[in-house]
Amino acid sequence: MLMEQLRELFGQSLFVRFWISRLAGITANQMLMVALGWHMYDLTGRAWDLGMVGLFQFVPALVMTLPAGHLADRLNRARIFSVCMFAQGAVAGVLWWATLAHHTSRDLILGLSVILGLARAFQMPAQQALVPLLVPKNLLQRAIAISASGMEVAVICGPALGGLIYTTGAAHVYLSCAILLLMAFGLASTIRYDFTPTHQASSWTDVFAGLSFMWQRKVLLGATTLDLFAVLLGGATALLPIYARDILHTGPIGLGLLRAAPAVGALTMSLVLTRWPLERRVGPILLSAVAVFGLATLVFGVSTSFWLSMVALAITGAADNVSVVTRLTLTQLETPDAMRGRVAAVNSIFIGASNQLGEFESGVTAAAFGAVRSVVLGGVSSMLIAGLWPRLFPDLATRDRMSSSDSTPPI
Repeated sequence: MLMEQLRELFGQSLFVRFWISRLAGITANQMLMVALGWHMYDLTGRAWDLGMVGLFQFVPALVMTLPAGHLADRLNRARIFSVCMFAQGAVAGVLWWATLAHHTSRDLILGLSVILGLARAFQMPAQQALVPLLVPKNLLQRAIAISASGMEVAVICGPALGGLIYTTGAAHVYLSCAILLLMAFGLASTIRYDFTPTHQASSWTDVFAGLSFMWQRKVLLGATTLDLFAVLLGGATALLPIYARDILHTGPIGLGLLRAAPAVGALTMSLVLTRWPLERRVGPILLSAVAVFGLATLVFGVSTSFWLSMVALAITGAADNVSVVTRLTLTQLETPDAMRGRVAAVNSIFIGASNQLGEFESGVTAAAFGAVRSVVLGGVSSMLIAGLWPRLFPDLATRDRMSSSDSTPPI
């Protein structure tokens, strides 16, 4: 049964092209983040500036994501995605030129971070809302899991490759990123599907419909905000350059491996979920995964061993993957296609807040209390969130199955 579904899934040529395009784009993006983090820390040596990179990506994304979701329901989603790949490729190209010309500065990196934030604001709703149009409904959960697997492969290879190439010079990383992103743009431009703009997004007054839709569905709201606060408070990605250089005493290659470690765990978990999709006790498993994420973050925070740190980060990735696949599957199954762009936009705001704003939060707390205390506090906070959410969202805590039509309280 599994092999038949996988053969059918990879027989969907549009999905395969989109999957490969995302793979190239995410690989380049991860390489770019390694280079930007190490480059900025080399330039200034301040945790605050590492946090500012995340903030400068988050603010434009926060402002533009809801309009981007509106456009994802009005315009061709594949075209939006391809333009976003091109924009990020252009940023990488500018960084390549600036590095060769010795014009790279803190202000340039922050300014280009704004463009990256804008590009991702439009990319996320379009790519999330595109997947259900490329595969049959019976293959959707496995398509999401396979997409997550591909993403994790890219997140493993990207940072490690970026750190390795960085040892030969930052310019080489930026050039490689530009090439990969332009390849992703070209491949995404070939995706064709039957496109009909929804009349439910006919005016800009409908921009906020996604917020209203999610607010009325407490299971979706609970799952999304659970991931938001857990990663916002517990994420340690922005501080990895500090851990790599000052605590674990490794170089750019070590930083790349540390950034790749969560993806190793996430890839392993996504393969498990592809083989054994969650069928029962969806809510309790989701809450348990967030608690494990917090505990593993705490272990990473106090570790002074490179390999223990790698294992702890891999566990955070595995736990977070359970959250991601569960949340995305619930959202896709509960949302009609006419609303998917705007609901995906709301989801993107939460993801952006947890990632980019989380990086800023990490930088601020690390500047105030030190990197170790910042990460430990984040891990404890994530565990507290996992304990609090069943009280705030009891429907989520008792959710048994993915689909609400056949969901019964767990025994």
